[in-house]
Amino acid sequence: MSQYDDIEYQLDTLAIRTGHTRSFEGEHAEPIFLTSSFTYANAAEAAAKFSGQVAGNIYSRFTNPTVAMFEKRLAALEGAERVVATSSGMAAIMAVCMSFLKTGDHVVCSRAVFGSTVALFEKYICKFGIAVDFVDLTDLCAWEAAIRPETKLLFLESPSNPLNEVADIRALADLAHAHQALLAIDNTLCTPILQKPLALGADLVVYSATKYLDGQGRTLGGAVAGSDKLLEDVFGYVRTTGPSMSPFNAWVVLKGLETLRLRMREHCANAEKVAEWLKQHPKVEHVYYAGFEDHPTHALAVVQQQGFGGIVSFKVYGGREQAWTIIDQTQMISITGNLGDAKSTITHPATTTHGKLSDEAKQRVGIDEGLIRLSVGLEDFNDIIRDLARGLDLI
Repeated sequence: MSQYDDIEYQLDTLAIRTGHTRSFEGEHAEPIFLTSSFTYANAAEAAAKFSGQVAGNIYSRFTNPTVAMFEKRLAALEGAERVVATSSGMAAIMAVCMSFLKTGDHVVCSRAVFGSTVALFEKYICKFGIAVDFVDLTDLCAWEAAIRPETKLLFLESPSNPLNEVADIRALADLAHAHQALLAIDNTLCTPILQKPLALGADLVVYSATKYLDGQGRTLGGAVAGSDKLLEDVFGYVRTTGPSMSPFNAWVVLKGLETLRLRMREHCANAEKVAEWLKQHPKVEHVYYAGFEDHPTHALAVVQQQGFGGIVSFKVYGGREQAWTIIDQTQMISITGNLGDAKSTITHPATTTHGKLSDEAKQRVGIDEGLIRLSVGLEDFNDIIRDLARGLDLI
């Protein structure tokens, strides 16, 4: 929408119109540029573009029109100066680490992060001589106590997966900046529709675009959002090492963004109804949903978020056997580790998404054998409830 840049559009309009640069054909829908490289009229033009003197497309590992459309659209929704797209959410986190950390540096990370994020820090980032300490997400004193003079990055998910714990992003941003460190937030569960971490003081926002940004379980993707200055380093890393988003995947997620606000509204509405039903069920010991007033971080979620999201986790009486019975008895809900899909999905975190954590680590972050994570989709909420009841009524 470069011809209308002086107009302030609302989110729904930005999600549909931003970033589309039409080719000479004047196409209405965004095109997919499935090409590895681009040609030039002459050697001088090639030299000018390769040197950066003239802007333009060079090679799809780091310059592709379809990927650029996705980056511009997500940046508009996020309120970011720039976005760099990556091949997956984990690639986005790795890009942040490799862009801003070096040997001797230190990271403070929340314990309540995706299992693969823990593995990345514990098994791979440490190989570069970078130390990592894990702390409780909601304990500001623990965050402050863990910071050292060499701390360069604070990393967390908020809300957390799968227990919906909410961190005080503004307080953590102030803490990070007081120690000359960066604050990076994984905003996958909220998306820019429900939460804008940059506006709360965060320096970087990462996404698994595979989840709600696509919203239909079709493809993999990731993104890092932030200032032009910080994202230039991320761009350099992605350009050099190649964890790039493909043009086709960019096009898929780009189209997903068009309906993101509508979908998030319905995810939130359905999740609230399902959570209320689960809370009343006699076989359910506890429901982890920040929309409940008795949730430990409910008040913070009300202030910081524009909704409570589509993830509802619940603990059933018993343990693994009872949890698996509920999962196995579903007929409609998909049994899969993915989330953020139009289709409701269900999984047992202790043996899937967080299965590689030690028993001690699981216990510290509340991953119990009786815990089930439900990603509430866009089906009729009554059908979702009926599907859950099949197993709950048996245990």
